[in-house]
Amino acid sequence: MTIFKKIIDHEIPADIVYEDDVCLAFRDIAPQAPVHILVIPRKEISAVDALSEEDAPLVGHIFMVIQKLAVSEGLENGFRVITNNGMMAGQTVPHLHFHLMGGRPFGWPPG
Repeated sequence: MTIFKKIIDHEIPADIVYEDDVCLAFRDIAPQAPVHILVIPRKEISAVDALSEEDAPLVGHIFMVIQKLAVSEGLENGFRVITNNGMMAGQTVPHLHFHLMGGRPFGWPPG
């Protein structure tokens, strides 16, 4: 069981900013920007490469939630959405998640 599953099950505390029957969003405990929210599906999917065609509506829903969160967090000047896939990309929790980050300028490429 991952730490994200424990957050979904409310077994450990998190600063939850959004929750519905498909996904959950909470503030990152080690933020890399003034706004740093993780959006995760309730369905246990390990990473992007574990998605199936049946997961397309779930991913679409998550991006609509990200859009709503960006508005509610006042990120009208832009924001970044990051998903890491696998250890080489920096994925540390084997549960699909999207980082919504904003409130500061970002460079490219990310480090």
